[in-house]
Amino acid sequence: MITVYRATERGVQALSRKLQCLLEDKTSELYQDNVAKFGIPSEIVREAFSEKALLEAAASGKSCFYLALGDKREIVGFAQTVQRGLGTVELDRVVVFPKYTRKGIGTRILNRVVKDARLKKADAVVANAGKGEVHARQFYEKNGFEALKEETVEYPWGTRTTLVTYRLQLEHGRKPKASKKPA
Repeated sequence: MITVYRATERGVQALSRKLQCLLEDKTSELYQDNVAKFGIPSEIVREAFSEKALLEAAASGKSCFYLALGDKREIVGFAQTVQRGLGTVELDRVVVFPKYTRKGIGTRILNRVVKDARLKKADAVVANAGKGEVHARQFYEKNGFEALKEETVEYPWGTRTTLVTYRLQLEHGRKPKASKKPA
């Protein structure tokens, strides 16, 4: 049974410890898919996922972390959202650890993010995926996101990539339009 919840301070600390440990193995699927592929220097990754950085992000009030816990209360995936102005929540990252992929956990995390965005009266959830990240793009598309634009970005460490920006338009308690049936 997978449980997804909004992380507390202790949850964010546990997430940082798990990520630091998992990212030590530079041959792991997690490292290769999320770090090496983008040419991100190790020191930047260590700092970005340090306890201090994650706690500061959570304390800012604009960033929120969601944890997916497995049967033994171990973290099996997570998401981070960032409030982007009025009405827009950015899904900054959603990660399911390799051993747990293809089990619907990413969708469960996304559903929780969308539920909270609706409660905050957000109009949309946006996300970015690399143009070559086929699985990420399929994930967003199967969950109702629409591609808005493609943009090439250059990272501070010197690599470039093309990102596809996706948007999920949120409805707030509106009933679907009834289909017109002939009398």
